[in-house]
Amino acid sequence: MNEEFRSGYVGLFGLPNVGKSTLLNQILGTKISIVTKKPQTTRRRVLGILNGPDHQVIFVDTPGLLDPRYLLQKAMMSEVQSVLNDVDLSLVVIDAERAASTGSPLPAPLRKALEQISTPVVVALNKIDLVRDKGELLPLIDTLQKDWSFEEIFPVSALTGDGTQELVRAIIDKLPYHPPFYPTDQLSDQNERFFVAEIIREKVFSYFHQEIPYSTEVVIVDYQEREQGKDFISAEILVERDSQRRIIIGEKGKAIRQIGQHARQEIELFLHRPVFLELHVKVREGWRNNPTSLRALGYRIH
Repeated sequence: MNEEFRSGYVGLFGLPNVGKSTLLNQILGTKISIVTKKPQTTRRRVLGILNGPDHQVIFVDTPGLLDPRYLLQKAMMSEVQSVLNDVDLSLVVIDAERAASTGSPLPAPLRKALEQISTPVVVALNKIDLVRDKGELLPLIDTLQKDWSFEEIFPVSALTGDGTQELVRAIIDKLPYHPPFYPTDQLSDQNERFFVAEIIREKVFSYFHQEIPYSTEVVIVDYQEREQGKDFISAEILVERDSQRRIIIGEKGKAIRQIGQHARQEIELFLHRPVFLELHVKVREGWRNNPTSLRALGYRIH
């Protein structure tokens, strides 16, 4: 093993919709974390591994920081809490466009999280491609440097990739010398079922508006890899009320068919093989506030 090899864990933190998942996908060069324009898309920690000849960076994407209103959101914040000080380095992602327009780069939820972080902190000032007046970036960086003891601040665009190579190199240089924690051809610690469920949930988020996406969860009930023919995947989309079930199914099943079609296409790209995807919509009343339901779905409830 190369004595100069660096390896470690990097936690991604930030407010909802600042582009953490998009940044992780850009850094890894592949889509590992689902992305929508809606906040609170990420519900669980998502681990993505960047391997190189002299490094293994284990990124841990976390749900966006918020004040929880129901038990599911409390579970999401518990995921963040479990990662805060269990990493070697923290990467805080800040929306440059939002910060420039509001003049407040460190809102209360982010400041509260920073107060709990004991690891070194690097900032990715994201979405610089959306900042019309680039002259606003330097004062913004200056404000951040004066406001908190960040290690470094990098203006980046997760969408275009601008600045991400410099960010990644700086992250690698700050990690400890250590052999790789995972096989060097491994991209994540999650299995295919997890990613298939996330792809389906992403399509639900993209297709529906207002409260519907937040009331849904996806469960893989059957997953059969076949040597001949298409793999078979059966999934349930859970909702809280029968009215939501009818909306997701749509008139004459139109909505659920479109979700299934778009999800199947992306699942096949992800798995590199054809699949038969079967979707059902089931009502599990009040699951977001039910400890038993949340534990059954794999969320940690304290």
